[in-house]
Amino acid sequence: MNWPDDERLELINGVPYLLAPSPSRQHQEVVMALSATLYQALRNHPCRVYVAPLDVRLVNNQDEQEAHMINVVQPDIVVVCDPAKLDDRGVKGAPDLIIEVTSPSTATNDYIRKRKLYEQHGVKEYWIVHPIDHIVMVYLLNDQGQYEGPVFYSKEDEVPVRIIPGVSIKLEEIFSQKTDQ
Repeated sequence: MNWPDDERLELINGVPYLLAPSPSRQHQEVVMALSATLYQALRNHPCRVYVAPLDVRLVNNQDEQEAHMINVVQPDIVVVCDPAKLDDRGVKGAPDLIIEVTSPSTATNDYIRKRKLYEQHGVKEYWIVHPIDHIVMVYLLNDQGQYEGPVFYSKEDEVPVRIIPGVSIKLEEIFSQKTDQ
C-alpha cells in the first residue's frame, strides 16, 4: 500500500514482481474484446467483470488484515459472482474466473506462479490467452481443489465459461482484430 502509484507491482507469496509498464496493442485488443464479450453476457447476471488495473487480494480468510496480505495481483480480467468479495479497493478473495493475456515478459508468472497461486486460493476457472498464437488454455478447479487440464482451444473454437452455464465465447470474434497494421 506504500509503493509508488507509478509502479505497477504484484505481490505473490510476499515477493514483489514488477509488471510491464505498458502492454502491447495486440494484448490490449484481446483484453478489450474478451471483457466486452463477458460484459454483454453478464448484463442481467449477478456476476461482474473487471479489467486491470484492479487489485485482487487473495486472502486465507476474509478477516486477514490489509497490512499482512502477501498475495495481491492484477489479472487482466476477473469475473466475481459473490458481491461480498467486492470493496472500494477491488476484490478481496478468489474471483470465480481469472483471465491472463500472456506476453513473453509475463509468461513465467502466468504459467507457473499465478497458476499455482490461483489454484491454492480456489479460483474456479483460470484462462491463459495467447494473443499471437490465437490459443486459449483453460484450467478448471476440481472437487479436490486442484486444477485439471489445461484444455486447449484455437481460434476456430468456442470456449464455454464453465462458471456461468450457457455462456461461451467464440474465439474467432476475439482474435479477429486487425493487429498487424
